[in-house]
Amino acid sequence: MAPADPFVAPTAGELPVAQGVTGGAFPEPMAPGGEARSSGSQLRQIARTFIENKLAVAGFVVLVLMVLFCWVGPVFYHTNQTNTQTALLNSTQNAPPSGTNPLGTDESGFDILGRLMFGGQNSLMIGFAAAGVATVLGVIWGAVSGYFGGVVDSVMMRIVDVFLSVPYIFLLVTLTVIFQSSVGLLIIVIGAVAWLVPARLVRGETLTLRVREYVQAVRVMGGTGRRVVFRHIIPNAVGTIVVNATFQVADAILALAALGFLGLGVPAPQTDWGSMLADGVNVVTDGYWWEIYPVAIAIILVVVALNFIGDALRDAFEVRLQRR
Repeated sequence: MAPADPFVAPTAGELPVAQGVTGGAFPEPMAPGGEARSSGSQLRQIARTFIENKLAVAGFVVLVLMVLFCWVGPVFYHTNQTNTQTALLNSTQNAPPSGTNPLGTDESGFDILGRLMFGGQNSLMIGFAAAGVATVLGVIWGAVSGYFGGVVDSVMMRIVDVFLSVPYIFLLVTLTVIFQSSVGLLIIVIGAVAWLVPARLVRGETLTLRVREYVQAVRVMGGTGRRVVFRHIIPNAVGTIVVNATFQVADAILALAALGFLGLGVPAPQTDWGSMLADGVNVVTDGYWWEIYPVAIAIILVVVALNFIGDALRDAFEVRLQRR
């Protein structure tokens, strides 16, 4: 049978078959409007893009292992981390790694491995909590500023600019010196200083979203500014918010480490990784390397892992936005 001439119109009862590049029919018809269909939900697309990033997966594994190390580890590895007198009676100061103390002891007789777990709990808890405070404050401030615009936007952004002009570490040191240091205070102080960056990012995203058709439709139907901001602007800026929140956790951990290194971290007998780093620097010149390298490696691993996760989330949400 001779092949049908593509230029001849089909007769009654015959249907045209779309031919592909190789001559076969398309396995799936095109969506209305000529747009290609995307399989899977948005969440599945984000997860697939994230998993394809091997560094992000490795960073996620490292972060999970570190959380388990800090909170589950003490259940199996019991050490004294609160009583200095008991520590000095049961161990030796600045003892090198051994079977009894796998990472040695510090100048107070505390076991370094147990100290890493104990200090890591405060560092991670303060880091995540401070990032949450900074994200909530920054998102609300930036969304309100960007949505209302005009004088409101100018005043709110000038306030942000004023605080951004002051060195970050100077604000942290000043606030922790004025108030008595504690875990709760450190969360509030670090979060109260770190909200400026997410405020600027969300404000820029809001300037783009407020002119979209669905936002204009809500306003035409009588929707209040509060409803538009919290029900439409912020949910549609979730990609920017989540990515920045990941970096905020890393920045908060580094900020706490800097405060601890300056002696303004968690008060004794509690500790954090920055305070351990400061104690280790005082004796590292004597050859006690085990008092600085383990905690330094822990800080680096967590911060790098969070940055890998943040980069992958940014790529994943960009794919989601492109396919929306």
